[in-house]
Amino acid sequence: MYTGLLHTHSLLRYFVLLMLVIVVAGSLLKWASNKPYGRLDDKASLYLLIFTHLQLLAGLILYIVSPFVQFNSGTMSEKMTRYWTIEHITLMLLAIALITVARIRTKKAPDDRTRHLRTWMLNGIALLIVLISIKMSGRGIIHPGLF
Repeated sequence: MYTGLLHTHSLLRYFVLLMLVIVVAGSLLKWASNKPYGRLDDKASLYLLIFTHLQLLAGLILYIVSPFVQFNSGTMSEKMTRYWTIEHITLMLLAIALITVARIRTKKAPDDRTRHLRTWMLNGIALLIVLISIKMSGRGIIHPGLF
């Protein structure tokens, strides 16, 4: 069960990263060129939200069964145990919250330019948090056991 969840979680991150880059880059370009917020922009934002919440579900289950998550006296003193127990989940929950807020706030924006700006800013911050978390893990973007 653990191995399957780990592979699912690792595979889903590529979809989340891809959609984050697409949404952030697309909204920045369309905001800068004053293009309308179209159906494709809405679908990309929706798919980002779906992949992100699927990743959250897999991650929460993995958090419960992972041997790397430990709550004991040595958790805070050991770098990797602290990362997987505290830092990873905290940063990812923050990124997921920003992606969710971006979707909600974008739908309520008064005009297309504001929609692109909100999408770019909130999802851009989420992308930055995800990249920082990946860097903190020390593993890089490509998981060696996946391919």
